Parts: sequence; C-alpha cells; structure tokens
Amino acid sequence: MARIGRYEIIQPIGDGSSSEVFLAFDPFFERHVALKRFHPEHLRDTEAARAQRQQLQMEAALAGRLQHPHIVQIFDVTIGEDDAYLAMEYVPGGTLQNFCRVDNLLPVDRVVEILFKCSRALEYAWRQGVTHRDIKPANILLTTDDAADVKVSDFGSALFQDYERTVVSGIGSPAYMSPEQVLEEPLNHQTDIYSLGVVMYQLLTGRLPFTASNHVSLAHRISQGDAPPPSSQRPDVPQALDDIVMRAMHRSRDIRYAGWQEFSHDLAQFARTQKLTARHTLPSETQRFQLMRAMPFFQRFDDVHIWEALHLSSWREVSAGSLVMREGDAGSYFALLASGHASICSHGLPLYRLVVGECFGEMSLFGAGHGRSADVIADSDCMLIEVRGQALDRASSECRMLFFRAFLDTLAHRLAAANERIIHL
Repeated sequence: MARIGRYEIIQPIGDGSSSEVFLAFDPFFERHVALKRFHPEHLRDTEAARAQRQQLQMEAALAGRLQHPHIVQIFDVTIGEDDAYLAMEYVPGGTLQNFCRVDNLLPVDRVVEILFKCSRALEYAWRQGVTHRDIKPANILLTTDDAADVKVSDFGSALFQDYERTVVSGIGSPAYMSPEQVLEEPLNHQTDIYSLGVVMYQLLTGRLPFTASNHVSLAHRISQGDAPPPSSQRPDVPQALDDIVMRAMHRSRDIRYAGWQEFSHDLAQFARTQKLTARHTLPSETQRFQLMRAMPFFQRFDDVHIWEALHLSSWREVSAGSLVMREGDAGSYFALLASGHASICSHGLPLYRLVVGECFGEMSLFGAGHGRSADVIADSDCMLIEVRGQALDRASSECRMLFFRAFLDTLAHRLAAANERIIHL
C-alpha cells in the first residue's frame, strides 16, 4: 500500500493546480483523514514557492487551535525541502459549489441555516485571532451530499491578529474578494463578512453578484459597482433576506455588518419571523441554537458546547394537559422547557410552575434505581428539549462538566426559592 509519511493512501479525492488531496488512513490514531500533498515543483526556491510555504505554515499554526463543530480540524502538518503535506479531518459530502447553479439551488431556509452556521464558525475563528480571507463555496465542505451540515475549510490564506509575519497581498478568489481586498487596503474580519455575503448571494441565485472578462474589470466592479438584489434573480427571496445579503456585501465598511454577532442575529431573526420551517413542526437547527443560547441554563456554555448539547438532544412537542413525566417512572432522561408552561405536581397538587428555559427530571439521573419523584403536566402546548443519560455519557468531558454545573445552579436557585417561601409562611 502506498504511503505518505505514516499515512496509508486509499484513493485520490481531489486535484488542484498546486496540490493533490487523498483519502488516507492514519494507523496511529485509527482514523480516516484528508491528506493534502503539495506538488514538488511548487516547493522549489521561487517567489511563488515561498508564498506557498508561507500559506502552509499558516495552516500549520492552526493545527489544534480551531476546535469548532463547523470548522475542519487540522491534525498534522509536515513541511520538508521537497515534500509538504497536511492531514485534516475528512469531510465526505463535497462542497457548497454543487449548490451554486441555477438548476440546483437549495431551499431558502436551508441557505439561511448554512450561512448561520458559517457565521458562528467564523466568529469563533475571529475570537481566536484568525480571519479566513478566502471564503468561497469551494472552501465550505458538506458532511453529507444533501448539505445537512457544513464545515469551513482551508485557512491557508488566513490573517493572524497575534502573529507577526509578512502578509502576502492579493490572496483570495477574485469573485469573492471584498472591495478593500481588491484595493489591497488593510483588512479585518469584515472582509470575511463580505465574502460570506457573496456566497449567500450565489447560493440564493446561482449567480455571482459581479462578473467581468478580466481581473482588472472585476476589481473595478467590486470596488465601485452595486449588485442587483438576490430577489431580482430569484423572486421567492423575501425583502428581509435581500436586506441581509446586501448589507453583508456592502462596499462601505461603515454600512456593512460591523461584527459577526449582528450578522448571525439577523439570520436567526429572519428564520423566526419568516417561518421558513412552516413545513416542519419543530424549529430548524438555527432556531434551536438561538433558543438554547438564550436560556439561563446554558449561560456557561460557549458556542462550541451549545452545538454539542444541541446534537445530544431531541426535541418534541406536547399538547396542553399532557402528562410529560409520571411520578414513580424510571428516569432515563431530563428535559428543558423550550416553550409554553408546565407544572410539577405530586398526588394531584401543584408544587412548582416551570417557565421557559428551566430543566426538570435531572435528579433521576443521579439516583440509581429511583423513579421520578413527581408528575410533570403541560399547562399549555409545549416544546421540550430532552437529553438522555446515555447521550450525556457520550458527551465530551467539558460539556458534561457544564451540564453538571448547570444542574447545581438550578438546584441552588430552587433551594433559595424554597427558603424564601418558608420565610413568608
């Protein structure tokens, strides 16, 4: 079997002008990886080779630094005189490029969800001091071929806030470059916001906002022109989404979104107000993330662990009057109230009224062999977030610790409330 370093080559999966990508197996960690190997002629002592090595060194600096569910993880980088390669997380579903054609566009709600995830991932990178600088559909990978989930890849052109190095100008893909990028002005995270806006435009319409016959003309159009709104190309794009896209890719940084949080907030708000998931009874992942993010229970969780908690959970709706948990039943899960009202009752008497964001049923996870200590009854139509004990056991140690701290916070709050009631008896 052919090898590159310790990696066993299975098959080629991609080929570019400067590198080839293989599906490989890492016998040390027993996992499949995507192995990107640079062509030897691009490593020789030329100006282009030095730029190539610099980009590879940038990716080497990221190995283990960006740990996010929507960013491709870099495992290992090797840079030699005549050979250079990097091993990264294998993501099997292709790229977003497949959905940038007029005849293969995704539903509008799916586009919003994808862009929301990308915006949160790029905000996380920015908070780690990293600006991507080459956002485009080909650098957003799909975990499955139906675009169910995405991961941002290829940070070889990144800018580092805390790392002094000579910055190579002109890096990026011309059609997705921000006006400040094509004019070679100083860059910040807003250049990625602009590029992600262009990706959003293309996913919605199947077309780029600006095209030209050469790079000079394209640069002029990007820096001086105004693109037509997406709805002019695709009539079912609502005005509110037009506004988000056009603000994200505005040529003036004073008008463009100033930060990622504002951009992702508007995407989530659009998903709620437009009811894009009307064909589903449950909210989209974007809406679930926002609902969980707003709950006091998850106040100690960062974005990475919110996503992990979301993927551990299941969501369901119950109608008013339903018995959600029964006293005496074995308890294999706990729940949080995502919407509506419910009451904790014992022998038919109400003990406590739950409000949105509160958890219940968690004590059964700690009392081996003991059943539920009370009934939980839905006072109105409710939506529940349920996490089973087995799922919590599979969570990362950091995520489990955050759940247990949240349980302790909940217990402390309930004890304080009980003491207050006793004092006033």
